[in-house]
Amino acid sequence: MTWTQLRELKCSELEGAADGWGKVSNRADAARDRIDKQLLAGLEATQEGEALEAASARLGELSRNFQYVYVECGLIRTTLNSLAQELRGAQRMLRAALDDADGLKFTVHADGSVGYPAAGEHLITRDKLPGGTAEGSALPRLLSPPPALTAPNPHAAKAQEIADTIACAVGEANRIDARYTATLLKLTAPRDGLLTSDAIWTDAHGDATAVRGLADEYLRDSIPREKSPAERGAWWGGLTQERREEYLAVYPDEIGNLDGIPAEVRDAANRDNLALLIGKLEGRAGDEGERTRLAGLRAIDEQVRSGGHPPMFLLGIGEHGNGRAIVSYGNPDTARNVSVYVPGLGTSLDEEFARNDLKRARDTAVGAREYDASSASIVWLGYDAPQLSAADVAGNTDVMFADQARVGAVAYNEFMSGVSATNRNEDPHVTAIGHSYGSLTVGQAAQRQGGIPGADDIVLLGSPGTGAASADELGVGRRHVFVGAAENDPVTAMPAKIEARGMATGAVSGAVVGAAVGGPLGAAAGGLGGAAAAFFAQDAQADDREIWFGTDPAHEAFGARRFRVEDGPRPLGDRGRFTAHTNYFNPDDDEESARNIAKVVAGRGDKISTQEHR
Repeated sequence: MTWTQLRELKCSELEGAADGWGKVSNRADAARDRIDKQLLAGLEATQEGEALEAASARLGELSRNFQYVYVECGLIRTTLNSLAQELRGAQRMLRAALDDADGLKFTVHADGSVGYPAAGEHLITRDKLPGGTAEGSALPRLLSPPPALTAPNPHAAKAQEIADTIACAVGEANRIDARYTATLLKLTAPRDGLLTSDAIWTDAHGDATAVRGLADEYLRDSIPREKSPAERGAWWGGLTQERREEYLAVYPDEIGNLDGIPAEVRDAANRDNLALLIGKLEGRAGDEGERTRLAGLRAIDEQVRSGGHPPMFLLGIGEHGNGRAIVSYGNPDTARNVSVYVPGLGTSLDEEFARNDLKRARDTAVGAREYDASSASIVWLGYDAPQLSAADVAGNTDVMFADQARVGAVAYNEFMSGVSATNRNEDPHVTAIGHSYGSLTVGQAAQRQGGIPGADDIVLLGSPGTGAASADELGVGRRHVFVGAAENDPVTAMPAKIEARGMATGAVSGAVVGAAVGGPLGAAAGGLGGAAAAFFAQDAQADDREIWFGTDPAHEAFGARRFRVEDGPRPLGDRGRFTAHTNYFNPDDDEESARNIAKVVAGRGDKISTQEHR
């Protein structure tokens, strides 16, 4: 590119081309939306059997093709708009230099050099100093003193400055051109056409990564990550429709996980980000953790695409840590009642989460809608829940994973601020729900300054404690703290730390003595006997109100309202394993518990059936 080409370049033509690609992108998105929300729904209402399955499969493929067209065309639009913006910067630099040259009556030659007229005079002869030509350079120059007894032409320095500026502008434009050319050449569909395969989304993820590398200054740097959810919502509301579409095409991961952005927008962004993440993980071998997250992403994608009622909103998705997923059943921006459930120990982004935890949120939404149709329920996996192992327990008996709850509490409160910021009701009813270790996370969030933003009620299920001594410390008033604790749920009967430390010491001592007497079997028997003896010795000293993380929420000393749940099968005697710990949400296995949770979520906490405190 020469300086004359840069001067005459019409960046508006690049933006016009970008608009054309944007229209194609929007048409594809509208077609995908029609398939997902109209055609598939109509088929399910009128067809059944193999015909329905075959037609749904074909329409699903078509929908994914339109999604790919939407993403790719959106990437091209943003690339062209970003190119125009960067070239405008170089063009402004050039035109400012040309204006300076014109004002001084300098001549700019075709090669970018600058001619200047005679001016000044020789110090001895008093002759007029001749003009000359300054050759431009984009490299920095070293200053040198003028020759002795000879004053330079007063125009020389300015001409040199102008020539260097022209060289810099042209050099920058050519570098910009090369970078964007390389990226645009990557934005091509596979030669065999559009196929709804993982490979095509691996390709799309690579394309998105390439465009992000160019568009950071144009788009990404303006995202208000450090602002409050309310301020983020105001930022999004102030963008033009075109700019919003560009953010959704290039940064669906950023927009989809930004608290304060409307739920419908986050859902649209995360559905695209979900496809890109599947393509990314599919495109590399990965370790066991990545394969587990890929399976979880696929399971969520299957549910999102299948539709259903209440409608699903994907409010967050990510692969970092143990994985992130936030799913709402019902629109949390329009619902009068919104609950946000935090899962507990061992939860990660895997098939089990997609199968069990999503169902718990859906069961809660369906149950609450029996009392108030304007209800939405969210499952929030926005933190790394502890992944239990023997090594973890043995090496961390004093803290027992409390750090993850404290970190999660900060993220949870941020999300809850976003729920309050985007909800369109004047005074929505918001319920924070914590199950198992998730109840500790909710408890820690409630004890932070200001409490859980917007929360009216708190529900603790299968809780090992909250770190609080009483319900009064949770910020909503003890009458608004509800507890479900099955009698045969072992998590709600975790020993206090003084008992656990005694058990660990007794087990080690008993195992040593037993091994000396009876070998491996003696060690096992001695370990169990020592643990039991130590437990009873420490139990005599321990406060019966205390469990692992403070006061038992089901104890009368805590002061919460305990609602009725089934006792559940005993872990060993009834071979129930831990089902008493997992049945709280399930209307098939514990109808009364599920109904009580639904009542609280729907703002009918005064209608729960109660159970005597421990």
